[in-house]
Amino acid sequence: MKELTLTALLAFSLAAAELPRPEYPQPQFQRDEWLNLNGTWEFEFDDANAGLDGGWASGAKEFSKTILVPFCFESLKSGIGDPSFHPWVWYRRSVDVPSDWQGRRVLLRFGAVDYRATVWVNGRLAGEHEGGTVPFSFDITPLVKPGPAVVTVRAEDPPTDRSIPRGKQFWEPKSHGIFYKRTSGIWQTVWLEAVGDSYLENVRTTANIDGTLLFEARVARPRPGMVVRALVREAERPEPVVSATGKIENGRAAVQARVEDPKLWSAENPNLYDVKFEVRQGDTVLDHVDSYFGFRSVSTEHGRVTINGKPVYLKFVLDQGYWPETNLTPPSDEAIQYDIRMTKEMGFNGARKHQKVEDPRYLYWADRMGFLVSGEMAAAYVFDESSIERFTTEWMAAMERDYSHPSIIIWAPINESWGVPKLRDDPRQRQLTRSLYGLTRSLDGTRLAIDNEGWEHTDQTDLFAVHNYEKNGDLTYEFFKGYGKPGIPTPKKGKLPLLPGYRYNGSPFYLSEFGGIAYIPPGHEVPPESWGYSGTEKTPEDALARMRDIYAAIAKLPFAGICYTQLTDVEQEINGLMTYDRKPKFDSGKLREINGLLK
Repeated sequence: MKELTLTALLAFSLAAAELPRPEYPQPQFQRDEWLNLNGTWEFEFDDANAGLDGGWASGAKEFSKTILVPFCFESLKSGIGDPSFHPWVWYRRSVDVPSDWQGRRVLLRFGAVDYRATVWVNGRLAGEHEGGTVPFSFDITPLVKPGPAVVTVRAEDPPTDRSIPRGKQFWEPKSHGIFYKRTSGIWQTVWLEAVGDSYLENVRTTANIDGTLLFEARVARPRPGMVVRALVREAERPEPVVSATGKIENGRAAVQARVEDPKLWSAENPNLYDVKFEVRQGDTVLDHVDSYFGFRSVSTEHGRVTINGKPVYLKFVLDQGYWPETNLTPPSDEAIQYDIRMTKEMGFNGARKHQKVEDPRYLYWADRMGFLVSGEMAAAYVFDESSIERFTTEWMAAMERDYSHPSIIIWAPINESWGVPKLRDDPRQRQLTRSLYGLTRSLDGTRLAIDNEGWEHTDQTDLFAVHNYEKNGDLTYEFFKGYGKPGIPTPKKGKLPLLPGYRYNGSPFYLSEFGGIAYIPPGHEVPPESWGYSGTEKTPEDALARMRDIYAAIAKLPFAGICYTQLTDVEQEINGLMTYDRKPKFDSGKLREINGLLK
């Protein structure tokens, strides 16, 4: 992305002091003309669901509370901090559309609203959206008049509906076990953008390590004769290294290009290329978007994961993506960078983002800092036609949003049979699991996909992911010593690694959950119901010794990668390598030494 001038940096710093999350929310699809709508909004609970009949959508009603967007009302940072059930909530604020946007179309964009959103502008319906973790936008040009515009949002998030993809958000009043506080309503940035009369809606970038490129663009309101042009340049270099165009047909354009001797992206060398996309009619540029990409490949070979053809041992950490004052919303850009930086200092090369479609700026910094990511979908917890439709629709939207990030190397739609609890006995649930793998691979053939993270695999998975929380190295080795030999051994306890009726397909073994060793630093307060997966140690030395013992056993087993549980404590769950407020529990150098046992 282009560097900021000193003047721009100063302006950005002033904005940061006034607005929460002031940075552009989607760096892979960035426009110059935009207006951040984060900050103070009017707010109202609507527990009786009376707002629609009461005319709240008109924009004329003033609400009795205020909230700091983009933080959810359950969070402390929002200024409300009420974690109890409130299925319907309303937001309202006045917006001054910049006068120099005259003649442009105006988009109202939301990073994410959990779970259903209905939006009005000046009392007129702008649109509706369902899906709590993915972005959406509305063209509000016909609704905007000279002078301030009133934006009203109604968010519905049924707290006990387990057919909704909800991840770790608990459906009971109080957090318990592995489940945490809910995140309802607006929880990512809200903003306006000015675009051309015809404009880019999305661009999907496929960058192969031989230098070939495919940019697949979707264009709104196209007219005959229009093209999409892509201008590619290396970071820090002003002149494009390649320029290519593609005709827009039926609202879509495919632009093919090639870069000679491309610099490849990897965790060690996160080389990125900038690209500007333009919608053009002859010599006139109607719309343009700045983006970036990285050349890299992901595959498996001889039981190992390879990136750009070279074997890489996956050293991941499980990251729930929660913060104590903001729940699922990262409190700042700096907080995102801190988590990635600390994870790398501990000797990990990536994170499994658990039960959360993460903020796009997390993926931006993973791309920039050289950090591998396993992308996951938030689970539903019942199996019926409604949950299938909701889950599949949102998963496809999440993949579309994040397809072009080089840092993502794994997709994992299902975790531990959540949402498909009767895989062994219900052929429909087995079919959904296999179909989700097939859907994922059909939408994206550039990454690995896991059919069911943790156990009960079918014959369709690119990594044979297993979960295990044995307390020491001997028990860990005993549990897995048969792996790598013909067949998959049946464990004496726990879920079956392979569903009956299916054969192991030869995919690399991946210990994608283990550890869970709890330790409470002196003077650090935790909830009375706190717990860890495999016991609590009294000293950091004891915790590290047990961790080292388990790692030494793993080093003798045929795993292609691991994922340690977990990066931070979360509420009552205290098996983090850092506390919930991000204070390290252990010396990073010692953790790095332990991770160095795996090669």
